[in-house]
Amino acid sequence: MKVSVVGAAGYTGGELLRLVHGHPELELVQAISRRYAGRPVSEVHPNLHHLGLTFHAPPELDRVSIAFLAVSMGAAAELEAGVGERAETIVDLSPDFRAGARSATGIEYKTGLPELFADELAGATRISVPGCMATAAILALEPIQRAGLVSGDVVVDARTGSSGSGAEPTPASHHAERGQAFRVYRPAGHRHEAEIAELAGVRARMTVTAVPAVRGVQVICHVTPPRPVTRQEVLRILQRAYRDRPFVRVVARGRGVHRMPDPQFLSGSNFVDIGCVVDADGGRIVLVAALDNLVKGAAGGGVQSLNVASGLAEDAGLGFPGLHPA
Repeated sequence: MKVSVVGAAGYTGGELLRLVHGHPELELVQAISRRYAGRPVSEVHPNLHHLGLTFHAPPELDRVSIAFLAVSMGAAAELEAGVGERAETIVDLSPDFRAGARSATGIEYKTGLPELFADELAGATRISVPGCMATAAILALEPIQRAGLVSGDVVVDARTGSSGSGAEPTPASHHAERGQAFRVYRPAGHRHEAEIAELAGVRARMTVTAVPAVRGVQVICHVTPPRPVTRQEVLRILQRAYRDRPFVRVVARGRGVHRMPDPQFLSGSNFVDIGCVVDADGGRIVLVAALDNLVKGAAGGGVQSLNVASGLAEDAGLGFPGLHPA
């Protein structure tokens, strides 16, 4: 199946190029960028020098089976009609068509989260991948909510690396300002709260902190259960929920340095790791989830969703396990 990546000059776009190129069933035919049209892809993505690709301008988009949209907020909704005339399937990585933020276009996009919505994704030709921090929180919380162990609001304390701000520099992402910062840049009201509410069925109170890392998302979710619980009970719920899902790993280690999920070991991979602890009195569940924001939280989640929609093996082209040490 022929694939074009629109918005290929960004960090998510670069990951899409990498993953599509290595996919056994996909053929990468175009990298689309308004800003870099006519220039080599390796000028922006030096790790992809071996591909020998050149960026094309948006009007040059060929007819393809699949178009990935890795563009900024608002741009996907504007491009949708034109891209839809040239691509049979669109996978959108922007916020424009996500749960909790339906676009004014009225076009229905299926949620690109196969762990929860594989049946709805089958045969889908319009797919929207949830946000990176939302993906981590939803996958941690949804099985616990479904088991009836959530009472009241959930506190989601999220931290994210600098690549989550995109490739375009801003005063806040300048290294002198960002390099050593632990900046609480969204203490309340983050747009991911709506996604988490709709897809996990909980009311989330979310805080986001920018940390001195390039890749990675980690969320810590504080849940008050309606009755006392044990860690083993919570772990069993998570393990049952994801026993047949190839990219969710339940971390249940009781000792060692790496007892809780850490995004540094997930760089480049499509895995999400989930762990938990429970207070001694059983009155609080603390869920920890980690992923690579550019892969499972964006490009990899898009490819995984496309695999499911197209009837391919869910893990096709996504086998890289991450690195240690990182």
